[in-house]
Amino acid sequence: MELTFHSEGIDFELEDSTIIQTWLKQVIKNENWILANVAYIFCSDAYLYKMNVEHLQHDTYTDVITFQYNEDFVEGDVFISVERTAENAGIFGVTPNRELHRVMVHGLLHLMGYKDKEPKDKALMTEKENQYLELLDTILVSN
Repeated sequence: MELTFHSEGIDFELEDSTIIQTWLKQVIKNENWILANVAYIFCSDAYLYKMNVEHLQHDTYTDVITFQYNEDFVEGDVFISVERTAENAGIFGVTPNRELHRVMVHGLLHLMGYKDKEPKDKALMTEKENQYLELLDTILVSN
């Protein structure tokens, strides 16, 4: 039962990693799932683009790619482009950390079966992201 953070090909360290780990574990608990093993891998745009082409045959840049390894437990890898989330933060008018946290919970929700291709699924995903970002705000204030 692990939830870990790594970087691949870039110099990156997640701020407040212990608090973020606690938050993500609380999200899993709130969704009534059991954590098996989740690895967050922070990388560059180029690295994630290459993965997107090779593994998903998508010739586009993206902020997150999630690989789910088990449908009964929360188990998988969540690859996040730190460059893309920082750029998107500017577009959406939020801090880079806020956008990074949104993408982190987004990937975790995918590991728990949430989808975002159809409009109603995307609306639910966004609602869940907002709900859990509020939870993170509460946790951060109390620490």
